Amino acid sequence: MTGALCLILAYLLGGVPFGYLLVKWKTGTDVRKSGSGNIGATNVLRTTGRSAAVITLLLDIAKGFVAVWIAAWLTGDSVGWTSAAAVAVMLGHIFPIYLRFQGGKAVACFLGAFAYLAPIPLLAVLILFAIVVAATKFISLGSIIAAASFPFAVWLILHPDWPLLLAAFAAAVLIVYRHRANIGRLLAGNEHVFSFGGKKP
Repeated sequence: MTGALCLILAYLLGGVPFGYLLVKWKTGTDVRKSGSGNIGATNVLRTTGRSAAVITLLLDIAKGFVAVWIAAWLTGDSVGWTSAAAVAVMLGHIFPIYLRFQGGKAVACFLGAFAYLAPIPLLAVLILFAIVVAATKFISLGSIIAAASFPFAVWLILHPDWPLLLAAFAAAVLIVYRHRANIGRLLAGNEHVFSFGGKKP
């Protein structure tokens, strides 16, 4: 029962749409109707500006971390329940009940959740992400390659119990799946190029 409660809490926490709420508060507009239509930090940067994007990023990372921390606290740091909570918080962000199940791509939630569960493999794929983005200027490509590499990094570095490895694989599948439109744009040569400037200085 405690484990199930952890998953429900993780899902509900993951569903809190910080990017949507910040843009709505700051500009009165729906961020889903601008740019890529995503509620995450990259689209907030593109449509609203740096400060809102940084706050969105930090809050989305925090909710991923807190969801797994709560699961660890309530279940005695059970690898099974904490791993499941990591997936649940991502699902909450992707399919938030508060926005009729139309959410984001869960990259920041992924960062927070696995910063708790697998910090060294996460650091390894973050370095890979930075290299790809620096070379290509495509946030989406960096996210896809880093996410796809993550289960292998977890396996090679940690040799973990199967729940953690399964959660890492599920997280990778979710992120790549949510970037399917970006993959289409990358193949077509019209993907958005990343700029730190965003909409406003």
